[in-house]
Amino acid sequence: MRRLPDGADGTTALALVATIAHDGEGGVADRFEDDAGVDAWLAEHAPGLPPRTADEAERLRAIRFAARSAFAAAVAPHPASRVERQRRMSDADAARLLSDAVNALAPVHVLDIDDTGVRRALATAAEGQALLEGSLALAVADFLTGPLAPRLRSCQAPRCVRYFVQEHGRQQWCKASCGNRARVARHAERHR
Repeated sequence: MRRLPDGADGTTALALVATIAHDGEGGVADRFEDDAGVDAWLAEHAPGLPPRTADEAERLRAIRFAARSAFAAAVAPHPASRVERQRRMSDADAARLLSDAVNALAPVHVLDIDDTGVRRALATAAEGQALLEGSLALAVADFLTGPLAPRLRSCQAPRCVRYFVQEHGRQQWCKASCGNRARVARHAERHR
């Protein structure tokens, strides 16, 4: 049995949805656009895996699409990313796809008890593509149902399509450069 990591910190889930980002020229860059991009992302985030087949890469794109759609639902009533405002998987389809991937893990609960306390974990006997898809879907589910979920937002800066966790209540952008771009755009709009 292999232990599954807790995804409540959002690292894996945010990295997965960040495979779609602005390209710096007003468009959208998709790191999963081709199978080589999927393999490059996996080499960075899940090293040691063999390259994915075309069908496996397509299934990972579907997991990512479901994850971004779930993120769009989770930020409500705040606006979703402009990518999901244009095209989004239905909530029912996203839930079904992510649930099926997690259920394919056949996760079992494991308790660790020692003199430092009691900890709960999940473990699985799944391997290969089922382990990869399930682990990604579980990371999304853990994050979107965890303590950081209420602070999830989509960046509303011009051209940005990222999701981020608000560090303070007034934060509107994922990074300083997006804030600068938004202020410049507002200034230009006022002076037209």
